[in-house]
Amino acid sequence: MKQFSIFLLMAIACTALAADDGNFVPLFNGRDLTGWVNANCAPETWSVRDGMIHCTGRPTGALRTSRQYENFILEVEWRHMSSGGNSGVFIWGTPIAAPGVPFLRGIEVQVLDHGFNVTGKNEWYTTHGDVFPIHGATMKPFGRHKGDRSFPSEERSKGSPEWNHYRIVCTNGVLRLHVNGKEVSGGENCNYRKGYLALESEGAPVDFRNIRIKELPSSGAAAEVTAPVDLGWRTMFTGLDLRGWKTNVTTSARWRTSGERIALKEGEANSGATLWTENDFRDAEFVLDCRPTKPAAGKELATPIVRLRGNESNASEVKLTGATSGNYQRYIVTVKGREVTVKRNDKEMQRLTLPADVPTHGAFGLGDSGGALEFMNINVRDL
Repeated sequence: MKQFSIFLLMAIACTALAADDGNFVPLFNGRDLTGWVNANCAPETWSVRDGMIHCTGRPTGALRTSRQYENFILEVEWRHMSSGGNSGVFIWGTPIAAPGVPFLRGIEVQVLDHGFNVTGKNEWYTTHGDVFPIHGATMKPFGRHKGDRSFPSEERSKGSPEWNHYRIVCTNGVLRLHVNGKEVSGGENCNYRKGYLALESEGAPVDFRNIRIKELPSSGAAAEVTAPVDLGWRTMFTGLDLRGWKTNVTTSARWRTSGERIALKEGEANSGATLWTENDFRDAEFVLDCRPTKPAAGKELATPIVRLRGNESNASEVKLTGATSGNYQRYIVTVKGREVTVKRNDKEMQRLTLPADVPTHGAFGLGDSGGALEFMNINVRDL
Protein backbone atom coordinates (compact mmCIF):
# COMPACT_ATOMS: atom_id res chain seq x y z
CA MET A 1 0.00 0.00 0.00
CA LYS A 2 2.83 2.35 0.88
CA GLN A 3 4.50 1.60 -2.47
CA PHE A 4 1.20 2.27 -4.28
CA SER A 5 0.92 5.68 -2.52
CA ILE A 6 4.42 6.60 -3.65
CA PHE A 7 3.59 5.70 -7.25
CA LEU A 8 0.33 7.66 -7.01
CA LEU A 9 2.11 10.74 -5.71
CA MET A 10 4.69 10.45 -8.47
CA ALA A 11 1.96 10.15 -11.10
CA ILE A 12 0.15 13.20 -9.73
CA ALA A 13 3.40 15.17 -9.69
CA CYS A 14 4.21 14.17 -13.27
CA THR A 15 0.68 15.07 -14.40
CA ALA A 16 0.93 18.48 -12.73
CA LEU A 17 4.35 19.05 -14.28
CA ALA A 18 3.06 18.10 -17.72
CA ALA A 19 0.10 20.46 -17.33
CA ASP A 20 2.39 23.26 -16.22
CA ASP A 21 4.72 22.48 -19.11
CA GLY A 22 1.94 22.83 -21.68
CA ASN A 23 1.47 25.67 -24.12
CA PHE A 24 5.13 26.69 -24.12
CA VAL A 25 6.55 27.61 -27.50
CA PRO A 26 10.22 28.11 -28.39
CA LEU A 27 11.48 31.65 -28.83
CA PHE A 28 14.66 30.31 -30.44
CA ASN A 29 14.59 27.60 -33.10
CA GLY A 30 18.16 26.43 -32.45
CA ARG A 31 19.26 27.11 -36.04
CA ASP A 32 19.15 30.86 -36.72
CA LEU A 33 17.90 34.15 -35.29
CA THR A 34 14.47 34.09 -36.90
CA GLY A 35 12.10 36.07 -34.66
CA TRP A 36 14.89 38.21 -33.21
CA VAL A 37 16.12 41.72 -34.11
CA ASN A 38 19.65 43.03 -33.66
CA ALA A 39 18.72 46.31 -31.98
CA ASN A 40 22.08 48.09 -31.93
CA CYS A 41 25.01 45.69 -32.21
CA ALA A 42 27.49 44.68 -34.88
CA PRO A 43 26.42 41.89 -37.27
CA GLU A 44 28.84 39.46 -35.64
CA THR A 45 27.82 40.21 -32.03
CA TRP A 46 25.01 37.64 -32.11
CA SER A 47 25.27 34.23 -33.77
CA VAL A 48 24.04 30.67 -33.46
CA ARG A 49 26.44 27.91 -32.41
CA ASP A 50 25.60 24.31 -31.55
CA GLY A 51 21.95 25.11 -30.85
CA MET A 52 22.80 28.14 -28.70
CA ILE A 53 22.61 31.90 -29.15
CA HIS A 54 26.16 33.10 -28.70
CA CYS A 55 27.07 36.70 -27.86
CA THR A 56 30.59 38.14 -28.14
CA GLY A 57 29.80 40.86 -25.59
CA ARG A 58 30.87 43.69 -27.89
CA PRO A 59 29.49 46.26 -28.25
CA THR A 60 27.06 46.84 -25.41
CA GLY A 61 23.58 46.45 -26.84
CA ALA A 62 20.67 44.08 -27.26
CA LEU A 63 19.10 41.34 -29.34
CA ARG A 64 15.32 41.65 -28.96
CA THR A 65 12.22 39.81 -30.00
CA SER A 66 10.42 40.95 -33.13
CA ARG A 67 7.11 41.30 -31.26
CA GLN A 68 5.89 42.53 -27.88
CA TYR A 69 4.70 40.44 -24.92
CA GLU A 70 2.53 41.32 -21.93
CA ASN A 71 1.73 38.43 -19.55
CA PHE A 72 3.83 35.28 -19.83
CA ILE A 73 6.20 32.74 -18.34
CA LEU A 74 9.66 32.94 -19.91
CA GLU A 75 12.31 30.28 -19.45
CA VAL A 76 15.93 30.62 -20.53
CA GLU A 77 19.22 28.92 -19.76
CA TRP A 78 22.46 30.90 -19.76
CA ARG A 79 26.15 30.51 -19.05
CA HIS A 80 29.02 32.94 -18.95
CA MET A 81 32.19 32.00 -20.79
CA SER A 82 34.55 34.08 -18.65
CA SER A 83 34.82 34.97 -14.98
CA GLY A 84 33.05 38.21 -14.13
CA GLY A 85 30.93 38.21 -17.28
CA ASN A 86 28.00 40.62 -17.43
CA SER A 87 24.73 40.30 -19.33
CA GLY A 88 20.99 40.43 -18.73
CA VAL A 89 17.50 39.58 -19.89
CA PHE A 90 15.36 42.64 -20.58
CA ILE A 91 11.64 42.43 -19.92
CA TRP A 92 9.05 44.79 -21.44
CA GLY A 93 11.70 46.76 -23.30
CA THR A 94 11.67 49.44 -25.99
CA PRO A 95 12.44 48.67 -29.66
CA ILE A 96 15.55 50.90 -29.70
CA ALA A 97 17.94 52.07 -27.00
CA ALA A 98 16.96 54.72 -24.48
CA PRO A 99 18.41 58.21 -25.11
CA GLY A 100 22.11 58.55 -24.37
CA VAL A 101 22.75 54.89 -23.45
CA PRO A 102 23.15 51.64 -25.40
CA PHE A 103 20.49 49.86 -23.29
CA LEU A 104 16.78 49.38 -23.95
CA ARG A 105 14.46 50.95 -21.40
CA GLY A 106 12.82 48.12 -19.45
CA ILE A 107 13.13 45.83 -16.44
CA GLU A 108 16.49 44.06 -16.30
CA VAL A 109 16.90 40.57 -14.92
CA GLN A 110 20.61 40.47 -14.12
CA VAL A 111 22.81 37.78 -15.68
CA LEU A 112 26.08 38.25 -13.81
CA ASP A 113 28.94 35.87 -13.07
CA HIS A 114 30.30 35.58 -9.55
CA GLY A 115 33.73 36.77 -10.67
CA PHE A 116 32.28 40.26 -11.16
CA ASN A 117 33.67 42.04 -8.11
CA VAL A 118 33.50 45.82 -7.99
CA THR A 119 33.18 47.84 -4.80
CA GLY A 120 29.83 47.28 -3.09
CA LYS A 121 29.28 43.61 -3.91
CA ASN A 122 26.33 42.25 -1.88
CA GLU A 123 25.60 45.80 -0.73
CA TRP A 124 24.20 47.54 -3.82
CA TYR A 125 24.32 44.55 -6.20
CA THR A 126 24.66 40.75 -6.11
CA THR A 127 25.52 38.08 -8.69
CA HIS A 128 22.55 35.78 -8.01
CA GLY A 129 19.59 37.31 -9.85
CA ASP A 130 18.95 40.99 -9.12
CA VAL A 131 15.89 42.53 -10.79
CA PHE A 132 15.68 46.28 -11.41
CA PRO A 133 14.27 48.93 -13.79
CA ILE A 134 16.61 50.80 -16.11
CA HIS A 135 16.66 54.08 -18.02
CA GLY A 136 13.17 55.40 -17.40
CA ALA A 137 11.37 52.20 -16.38
CA THR A 138 9.96 51.92 -12.85
CA MET A 139 9.28 49.05 -10.43
CA LYS A 140 8.50 48.53 -6.75
CA PRO A 141 10.95 45.82 -5.63
CA PHE A 142 10.12 42.75 -3.55
CA GLY A 143 12.00 41.70 -0.41
CA ARG A 144 15.49 42.92 0.41
CA HIS A 145 16.36 45.78 -1.86
CA LYS A 146 18.47 48.85 -2.45
CA GLY A 147 16.48 51.65 -4.00
CA ASP A 148 14.42 49.99 -6.72
CA ARG A 149 16.77 46.97 -7.10
CA SER A 150 15.40 43.68 -5.78
CA PHE A 151 18.04 41.40 -4.27
CA PRO A 152 17.63 37.59 -4.34
CA SER A 153 16.50 35.88 -1.14
CA GLU A 154 18.93 33.02 -1.77
CA GLU A 155 22.25 32.59 -3.58
CA ARG A 156 21.37 29.97 -6.20
CA SER A 157 23.21 30.80 -9.42
CA LYS A 158 26.29 28.90 -10.60
CA GLY A 159 29.53 30.41 -11.82
CA SER A 160 31.17 30.19 -15.26
CA PRO A 161 31.07 27.96 -17.26
CA GLU A 162 28.10 26.17 -15.68
CA TRP A 163 24.56 26.60 -16.99
CA ASN A 164 21.83 28.43 -15.05
CA HIS A 165 18.07 28.28 -15.50
CA TYR A 166 15.83 31.34 -15.18
CA ARG A 167 12.05 31.19 -15.02
CA ILE A 168 10.55 34.67 -15.26
CA VAL A 169 6.83 34.97 -14.51
CA CYS A 170 5.25 38.23 -15.61
CA THR A 171 1.58 39.08 -14.95
CA ASN A 172 -0.22 42.42 -14.69
CA GLY A 173 2.99 44.37 -14.15
CA VAL A 174 4.37 41.92 -11.57
CA LEU A 175 7.65 40.14 -12.28
CA ARG A 176 8.92 37.10 -10.35
CA LEU A 177 12.33 35.53 -11.00
CA HIS A 178 13.05 31.87 -10.26
CA VAL A 179 16.75 30.93 -10.28
CA ASN A 180 17.53 27.24 -10.75
CA GLY A 181 14.12 26.17 -9.54
CA LYS A 182 13.17 28.62 -6.80
CA GLU A 183 11.68 32.13 -6.72
CA VAL A 184 14.19 34.62 -5.34
CA SER A 185 13.44 38.20 -6.50
CA GLY A 186 11.17 40.50 -8.46
CA GLY A 187 8.86 43.47 -8.20
CA GLU A 188 5.45 44.94 -8.89
CA ASN A 189 3.88 48.07 -10.38
CA CYS A 190 6.23 47.75 -13.34
CA ASN A 191 6.13 50.40 -16.04
CA TYR A 192 6.34 49.31 -18.79
CA ARG A 193 4.33 46.11 -18.40
CA LYS A 194 4.11 45.27 -22.08
CA GLY A 195 6.99 45.40 -24.51
CA TYR A 196 9.85 43.52 -26.15
CA LEU A 197 12.02 40.83 -24.59
CA ALA A 198 15.76 41.05 -25.12
CA LEU A 199 19.13 39.48 -24.40
CA GLU A 200 21.95 41.81 -23.46
CA SER A 201 25.49 42.15 -24.75
CA GLU A 202 27.67 43.84 -22.15
CA GLY A 203 31.37 43.19 -22.45
CA ALA A 204 31.85 39.44 -22.18
CA PRO A 205 30.95 36.29 -24.15
CA VAL A 206 27.75 34.58 -23.01
CA ASP A 207 25.55 31.75 -24.32
CA PHE A 208 21.77 31.29 -24.19
CA ARG A 209 19.72 28.18 -24.98
CA ASN A 210 16.33 26.53 -24.43
CA ILE A 211 14.49 29.84 -24.64
CA ARG A 212 10.75 29.30 -24.52
CA ILE A 213 7.63 31.23 -23.55
CA LYS A 214 4.10 30.49 -22.40
CA GLU A 215 1.78 33.42 -22.99
CA LEU A 216 -0.89 34.14 -20.39
CA PRO A 217 -4.19 35.99 -20.90
CA SER A 218 -3.84 39.73 -21.51
CA SER A 219 -4.86 42.16 -18.80
CA GLY A 220 -5.26 44.96 -21.34
CA ALA A 221 -2.14 47.00 -20.63
CA ALA A 222 -2.93 50.69 -21.18
CA ALA A 223 -0.98 52.76 -23.69
CA GLU A 224 0.91 54.61 -20.96
CA VAL A 225 2.39 51.34 -19.62
CA THR A 226 3.12 49.85 -23.04
CA ALA A 227 6.48 50.28 -24.77
CA PRO A 228 6.52 52.03 -28.16
CA VAL A 229 5.94 49.70 -31.08
CA ASP A 230 8.76 49.11 -33.54
CA LEU A 231 8.08 51.10 -36.70
CA GLY A 232 10.78 49.40 -38.73
CA TRP A 233 13.90 50.95 -37.21
CA ARG A 234 17.31 49.80 -38.42
CA THR A 235 20.56 50.62 -36.70
CA MET A 236 23.07 52.62 -38.79
CA PHE A 237 26.04 52.14 -36.46
CA THR A 238 27.71 48.88 -35.39
CA GLY A 239 28.79 50.33 -32.05
CA LEU A 240 32.35 49.22 -32.84
CA ASP A 241 33.56 50.85 -36.04
CA LEU A 242 32.59 52.92 -39.08
CA ARG A 243 31.35 50.09 -41.28
CA GLY A 244 28.54 51.49 -43.41
CA TRP A 245 30.06 54.98 -43.48
CA LYS A 246 32.38 56.53 -46.06
CA THR A 247 35.77 57.66 -44.82
CA ASN A 248 38.62 59.51 -46.49
CA VAL A 249 41.82 61.17 -45.32
CA THR A 250 39.90 64.13 -43.89
CA THR A 251 37.20 62.15 -42.12
CA SER A 252 39.68 59.59 -40.79
CA ALA A 253 41.60 62.40 -39.11
CA ARG A 254 38.51 63.82 -37.40
CA TRP A 255 36.14 60.93 -36.68
CA ARG A 256 36.61 57.95 -34.38
CA THR A 257 34.51 55.40 -32.48
CA SER A 258 34.64 54.85 -28.75
CA GLY A 259 32.27 53.27 -26.23
CA GLU A 260 29.30 52.78 -28.60
CA ARG A 261 29.72 56.37 -29.80
CA ILE A 262 30.91 58.16 -32.91
CA ALA A 263 33.03 61.13 -31.90
CA LEU A 264 34.18 64.18 -33.89
CA LYS A 265 37.48 65.68 -32.86
CA GLU A 266 37.61 69.46 -32.39
CA GLY A 267 39.17 71.39 -35.26
CA GLU A 268 38.47 73.89 -38.01
CA ALA A 269 35.03 73.47 -39.56
CA ASN A 270 35.31 71.58 -42.83
CA SER A 271 32.41 70.38 -44.95
CA GLY A 272 34.83 67.85 -46.42
CA ALA A 273 34.91 66.13 -43.05
CA THR A 274 31.22 65.20 -43.22
CA LEU A 275 30.78 61.52 -42.38
CA TRP A 276 28.47 60.08 -45.05
CA THR A 277 26.55 56.82 -45.07
CA GLU A 278 27.34 54.36 -47.83
CA ASN A 279 23.61 53.91 -48.45
CA ASP A 280 21.24 56.44 -50.01
CA PHE A 281 17.80 57.21 -48.58
CA ARG A 282 14.56 58.57 -50.01
CA ASP A 283 11.73 59.52 -47.65
CA ALA A 284 12.95 58.43 -44.25
CA GLU A 285 13.02 59.19 -40.55
CA PHE A 286 16.29 59.31 -38.65
CA VAL A 287 16.76 59.14 -34.89
CA LEU A 288 20.06 60.01 -33.25
CA ASP A 289 21.36 61.08 -29.88
CA CYS A 290 24.05 63.73 -29.71
CA ARG A 291 25.86 66.07 -27.39
CA PRO A 292 28.65 68.59 -27.94
CA THR A 293 31.78 68.06 -25.88
CA LYS A 294 32.54 70.92 -23.49
CA PRO A 295 34.73 73.27 -25.56
CA ALA A 296 38.14 74.60 -24.69
CA ALA A 297 38.38 78.04 -23.12
CA GLY A 298 37.39 80.74 -25.60
CA LYS A 299 35.62 78.28 -27.92
CA GLU A 300 31.88 78.15 -28.55
CA LEU A 301 29.74 75.09 -27.98
CA ALA A 302 29.40 73.20 -31.25
CA THR A 303 26.01 72.89 -32.95
CA PRO A 304 25.40 69.40 -34.33
CA ILE A 305 24.71 69.30 -38.06
CA VAL A 306 23.17 66.62 -40.26
CA ARG A 307 23.21 66.67 -44.04
CA LEU A 308 20.36 65.21 -46.07
CA ARG A 309 20.13 63.65 -49.53
CA GLY A 310 23.61 64.66 -50.42
CA ASN A 311 27.20 63.77 -51.22
CA GLU A 312 30.59 65.41 -50.85
CA SER A 313 29.68 68.24 -53.25
CA ASN A 314 25.96 68.76 -52.66
CA ALA A 315 23.77 68.46 -49.56
CA SER A 316 21.08 70.20 -47.53
CA GLU A 317 22.27 71.18 -44.08
CA VAL A 318 20.08 70.97 -40.96
CA LYS A 319 21.33 72.33 -37.64
CA LEU A 320 20.18 70.45 -34.53
CA THR A 321 19.50 73.31 -32.15
CA GLY A 322 19.28 73.03 -28.37
CA ALA A 323 22.11 70.54 -27.86
CA THR A 324 23.92 70.75 -24.51
CA SER A 325 27.28 69.48 -23.32
CA GLY A 326 25.83 67.82 -20.23
CA ASN A 327 23.29 65.31 -21.50
CA TYR A 328 22.53 63.61 -24.77
CA GLN A 329 19.54 65.03 -26.60
CA ARG A 330 17.46 62.79 -28.85
CA TYR A 331 16.66 64.20 -32.27
CA ILE A 332 14.19 62.78 -34.78
CA VAL A 333 14.64 64.11 -38.30
CA THR A 334 11.79 63.29 -40.69
CA VAL A 335 12.27 63.81 -44.43
CA LYS A 336 9.23 63.42 -46.65
CA GLY A 337 9.32 64.87 -50.12
CA ARG A 338 10.99 68.25 -49.63
CA GLU A 339 9.56 68.76 -46.14
CA VAL A 340 11.77 68.27 -43.08
CA THR A 341 10.62 68.16 -39.45
CA VAL A 342 13.04 68.10 -36.52
CA LYS A 343 12.03 67.04 -33.01
CA ARG A 344 14.21 67.27 -29.91
CA ASN A 345 13.18 65.00 -27.05
CA ASP A 346 9.80 64.47 -28.77
CA LYS A 347 9.10 68.20 -29.06
CA GLU A 348 8.95 69.72 -32.53
CA MET A 349 11.70 72.32 -32.93
CA GLN A 350 11.93 73.05 -36.66
CA ARG A 351 10.09 72.77 -39.94
CA LEU A 352 11.84 73.56 -43.18
CA THR A 353 11.58 72.97 -46.91
CA LEU A 354 14.46 71.63 -48.93
CA PRO A 355 15.46 73.60 -52.04
CA ALA A 356 13.75 72.63 -55.29
CA ASP A 357 16.97 71.29 -56.81
CA VAL A 358 17.60 68.80 -53.98
CA PRO A 359 17.53 65.23 -55.34
CA THR A 360 14.84 62.76 -54.30
CA HIS A 361 17.41 60.53 -52.64
CA GLY A 362 20.92 60.69 -51.27
CA ALA A 363 23.23 59.82 -48.40
CA PHE A 364 22.81 60.90 -44.77
CA GLY A 365 25.71 62.77 -43.23
CA LEU A 366 27.00 63.84 -39.84
CA GLY A 367 28.38 67.32 -40.39
CA ASP A 368 31.46 69.08 -39.09
CA SER A 369 30.83 72.44 -37.41
CA GLY A 370 34.32 72.68 -35.94
CA GLY A 371 33.62 71.70 -32.33
CA ALA A 372 33.89 68.30 -30.70
CA LEU A 373 30.70 66.21 -30.83
CA GLU A 374 29.46 62.75 -29.91
CA PHE A 375 26.68 60.77 -31.63
CA MET A 376 25.08 57.46 -30.70
CA ASN A 377 21.91 55.39 -31.23
CA ILE A 378 21.70 56.30 -34.92
CA ASN A 379 18.69 54.60 -36.49
CA VAL A 380 16.62 54.95 -39.64
CA ARG A 381 13.27 53.79 -40.96
CA ASP A 382 11.86 54.16 -44.45
CA LEU A 383 8.64 56.12 -44.90
